[in-house]
Amino acid sequence: MRAAIEALWRMIDIIMAVLLAGMIVLVFTNVVMRYGFSSGLRVTIELSRLWFVWVVMLGAAVALRRGEHLQLSEFSEALMPRFVPILRRICWVVVLVAVLMLFLGAWRQTLANWNNISQLTGLPSGLLYLAGVVSAVLMAAVALVRIFGPDRPPLATRQEH
Repeated sequence: MRAAIEALWRMIDIIMAVLLAGMIVLVFTNVVMRYGFSSGLRVTIELSRLWFVWVVMLGAAVALRRGEHLQLSEFSEALMPRFVPILRRICWVVVLVAVLMLFLGAWRQTLANWNNISQLTGLPSGLLYLAGVVSAVLMAAVALVRIFGPDRPPLATRQEH
């Protein structure tokens, strides 16, 4: 099971890298065509925007899993070391509530916009909001593991020591 989960996160890293590389190629091609040939590909603007949203949302989930989000724990660890495991779990519950709100909003927007087809790409506009749904599911899974799993510092903190 652990190997499957690690493979999933590696696949997400690969997807983000491919989308980022694709964005670079699209934008560079469009710039060259616009300034070099006075033309351009209109589809590149919309596709690069869509891919950027996916990279950001997947990146947020990856950063949450790795513990690379901004975290201020020096005070609680110095003043209340016995309560740190409880405080961490409380924080993860807050994260879970926020992620559930993200999921509900993104899900509603995905459904509301799925039948709106883009004139440029032919893709449903709901794909933009689907990134929030996927990211929220991933972040909720991370939060649940951190709430109910064994207490340990985030991955980024463990690698520094």
